[in-house]
Amino acid sequence: MGLFDRLRGKRKPGTLRGATKQDTSHLDEWASSRTGVEAYVEPRTNVTDTTVVLVAHDGEWTRRRISDFDAAMDFGRKRSIPVYEVARVGYPKRMRDYMARQKREGRA
Repeated sequence: MGLFDRLRGKRKPGTLRGATKQDTSHLDEWASSRTGVEAYVEPRTNVTDTTVVLVAHDGEWTRRRISDFDAAMDFGRKRSIPVYEVARVGYPKRMRDYMARQKREGRA
């Protein structure tokens, strides 16, 4: 182990960080504080692990890692949130509208 290896952390370059309890608690808190929440699962890529995007009724959204599609389905089932695959259905229009409003208002 080199001198700077300890400072860099234990992960090797190119390895993905998996979902943590903090990710799940953020999703829990976010979903419980908003109405009309739906979940959109993004598949794993070379750069990121599987993620889930929660979108509220007004288009506000958040994204966090989740271990896999089945975990996203369990998350949605436990909270009565519909779960969709982004690759099949795309993102909802209200999410795009929300981002456009944020950009116009100078918040993004």
